[in-house]
Amino acid sequence: MTELLQQCASWGVFVTLVAYAIGVVINRKTGWALFNPLLLGSIFVIVFLRCFAIPYAEYSASAAPVNWLMAPATVSLAIPLYEKWELLEKNVGAILVSILAGVITSLGSVLAMVWILNMEHAHAVTLLPKSVTTAIGMDIAETLGGTAPLAGAVIILTGIAGSLLAESICKIFHITDPVAKGLALGTSSHAVGTSKALQMGEVEGAISGLAIAVAGVLTALLAPMAANFLP
Repeated sequence: MTELLQQCASWGVFVTLVAYAIGVVINRKTGWALFNPLLLGSIFVIVFLRCFAIPYAEYSASAAPVNWLMAPATVSLAIPLYEKWELLEKNVGAILVSILAGVITSLGSVLAMVWILNMEHAHAVTLLPKSVTTAIGMDIAETLGGTAPLAGAVIILTGIAGSLLAESICKIFHITDPVAKGLALGTSSHAVGTSKALQMGEVEGAISGLAIAVAGVLTALLAPMAANFLP
């Protein structure tokens, strides 16, 4: 199998797309939110690599075109925001303060967890950018001395968790304002959460798209400061 894959430079792209497609089919057939296509696709890829003893580095290099599309896909989330520009202008102050509070909470929760669990520094800095999109978070983790692939996995899991719990949390805490919902999902669960926000409504999706960008910039600025408080 390894020799066969080596003959196709982009076999990683094919495996990634097939794994995700299977996840989509299972999600639609069962209707269970737990069977998130991104989560299932990640599991299928891991199982595939383990079964055929394929190093992750080889898969990562082969699937690089998928990573290249992540940045423009994230930028495209600005389109719904542009359509709701008047709403942004009316709430710009509250929106920016809310995103800043969310970023500080995210970094603070990691610091607390690290101190409680007595984690190693390399693992700790890997977790710091857990709530921003992988296009930004993996670079932040690597710059701080963490492990980029592990950071990517943590970021994806964070996004999936946020997407699955979003509606339940909003119901429990009686959060009904669409702007608040969008800010919460975009700040805490990046692009995966934004996909859920878009399902909840146009306003939620637009504000969530803004939160991704602002939270990413703030995390890039504040994460190095937070790293100074790590053991």
